[in-house]
Amino acid sequence: MRGFLVLQSTDGALVASGDFLQVKQENGEVETRTVFYFKDGSLFDETVRFTQKNSFTMQSYRLVHKGPAFKQDMSATLERASGKYRVVVKPHGKAEKVYEGKFDFPSDLYNGMIPIIAKNLREGGGESVHLVAFTPAPRVIGLDLVPSGKNKVMVGAIEKSVLHYVLKPKLGVGLKIPAALLGRLPPDNHLWVMTSEVPAFVRFEGPLYPEGPVWQIELTSPRWVK
Repeated sequence: MRGFLVLQSTDGALVASGDFLQVKQENGEVETRTVFYFKDGSLFDETVRFTQKNSFTMQSYRLVHKGPAFKQDMSATLERASGKYRVVVKPHGKAEKVYEGKFDFPSDLYNGMIPIIAKNLREGGGESVHLVAFTPAPRVIGLDLVPSGKNKVMVGAIEKSVLHYVLKPKLGVGLKIPAALLGRLPPDNHLWVMTSEVPAFVRFEGPLYPEGPVWQIELTSPRWVK
């Protein structure tokens, strides 16, 4: 499966263009990649591999973002089989720092998979899952997918309904108190999906990295070049 994406500011200005790619691997895993090429030359590249027998299980995750659109360059990898993580951070104009180690992966760790999970929920149902937040050292946090009613969208001249989910990060007490004191509590994110017949992603709204600006991700279509 392939989809064409645009990344916009909240006022509709184009920030980046990209692709959503999903391919089944020979070992039965599914690889999903989301990549954005920014107008200023920056890059956001996220790849997740997962299995879907009985339940969705993230097996590996890789994130790269670099360039002036981000406060710092970063590459991060997570591997369920080994329990290992590695994060390399390079603030602009400074030396890089490396964070690596091991932790226990929750069964519902879904980095790079939240739209997939939302598309597979029963209509009107919510869910609580986990993510790794890179701060820059990786920290496992909770995420509530809270249904928030329906909206109408136009597909050509046809009106359709989409489900709105509010994505609410949940910090543990050890993180929430200092974050609140520093004014850095993560904002709620928003996700819209279409679930009738074949489920589809419609829109995401939120930051792509901690303390980043709020951006919107939407589908787009190729245009003919004359």
